Amino acid sequence: MKRMTTTALFAATLPLAPAFAGEKEVVDTYVEIGHATFEDALIKAQELRTAIDTLLTEPSEAGLTAARTAWIAARVPYQQTEVFRFGNPIVDDWEGKVNAWPLDEGLIDYVDASYGGPTDENEYAALNVIATPKFTLSGTEIDATEITPELIGETLHEADEVEANVASGYHAIEFLLWGQDLNGTEHGAGNRPYTDYVVGEGCTNGNCDRRGHYLTAATDLLISDLEYMVGKWAEGGEARETVLADPAAGIVAMLTGMGSLSYGELGGERMKLGLMLNDPEEEHDCFSDNTHNSHFYDGLGMRNVFTGQYVRSDGTLIRGESLADLLTAADPEAGAELSAAVDHSVAELGQIKAAAEAGFSYDQMLARGNAAGEELIMSAVDALVLQTRSIERAVTVLQAGEVSVEGSDSLDNPSAVFE
Repeated sequence: MKRMTTTALFAATLPLAPAFAGEKEVVDTYVEIGHATFEDALIKAQELRTAIDTLLTEPSEAGLTAARTAWIAARVPYQQTEVFRFGNPIVDDWEGKVNAWPLDEGLIDYVDASYGGPTDENEYAALNVIATPKFTLSGTEIDATEITPELIGETLHEADEVEANVASGYHAIEFLLWGQDLNGTEHGAGNRPYTDYVVGEGCTNGNCDRRGHYLTAATDLLISDLEYMVGKWAEGGEARETVLADPAAGIVAMLTGMGSLSYGELGGERMKLGLMLNDPEEEHDCFSDNTHNSHFYDGLGMRNVFTGQYVRSDGTLIRGESLADLLTAADPEAGAELSAAVDHSVAELGQIKAAAEAGFSYDQMLARGNAAGEELIMSAVDALVLQTRSIERAVTVLQAGEVSVEGSDSLDNPSAVFE
């Protein structure tokens, strides 16, 4: 596997990969990119932990800003791992620990009065474990005096088998750094004060020590979960060996991951659904207003797998024989079609990213009647749908066997969304 350095992260056309050989060489590249991307996510999570340590040791506005910046940076490689999810059960089964959303944040900490209380669907929606060291969960007395990774991961996460009880992962940490975004579809993210982490005099909103304990425990758990997945993609790891054992099945995993992320997950559940509902709570990174980046890096992750090229966080380029090579060798027209579709979807997601960075935030784009926002989002959704159709053609050309692409009511049966 050839490595080199590059700064061309956003170049539409990256340097040519090595000469094409076959399925084995393509999946070799795939597992190398998988390992590197998860490893980068781990490195960035460790850097986030360092920033959180600094914030909690000496709370300040600058410290909170630095921790938020580190969280946003941590999302860049993680989102590029999501293309490995749907084609690899070991990743899909694990993903809910680290990236589940949306969440009933009242389970974790204080919320605005407008949030409400327990619901028929979720008795623990407003539990506020940070302020509640002892409580009853599903008939069992829970001692949460000490907030640990084990308490979060084994007891609180999806408590009472309710998926909205997200207690761990990136979005729980995001909420603890930003707080609720109470701006609706107006511009602005969450605005948690750094004084929420001042222990003793100056503490705001109570329980500042326990809030800090939860933040560190959740981050430690994220690091542990990422270490687990890095190991699965390392030499001898289960995910790597499963793919390498059957290159043809590895090609199926690649196409399944691209197709399901492109269509049902990103194009449907994360983008069109929120637009249909005009609901900023359906933003993927709703507390931080970082959704534009999460969507973009999902798109970039799909291009990484297709082109067999990944730019690591340190600027190192990993490249090798690719799915693009395999498809082009089988049918040059189909290869050119999917290449163009992938570049187009990344470009459309880039338009959303650019608009948000210029001040037109994603939650504003979701507002009812915002024609400019709807056009930006739907142009990207349409590009992702078109990309999926090209992926389906690739499946046929490559005779890739059973590739099941996940759907979404927002795309497949829009009327069901409102039932």
